[in-house]
Amino acid sequence: MASSARVRRRLEAAPYGGEMSNEELEAIQAVVDRVTSWQDGATEGTVDTELREGFAKAGVNVTDEDVRRLADAIESEHGAVSAVDVLS
Repeated sequence: MASSARVRRRLEAAPYGGEMSNEELEAIQAVVDRVTSWQDGATEGTVDTELREGFAKAGVNVTDEDVRRLADAIESEHGAVSAVDVLS
């Protein structure tokens, strides 16, 4: 996993940064990391559902399109997924 400072620099540089705070982007990445860590073998739709629930608990608003993009990336990757890369 990326170090906290590295993640922070990447989040600050993201195009999403104009609309979301660093804290929100860090929360998004934390949810993505959590879901990515157990997604192998998850049933279809589980990743999407878990992302939405995680974002709600973290208090961040993520568009349906971006949730789908993140879910697709998690389902197709077999390693760490960068929310910044997916959302930029």
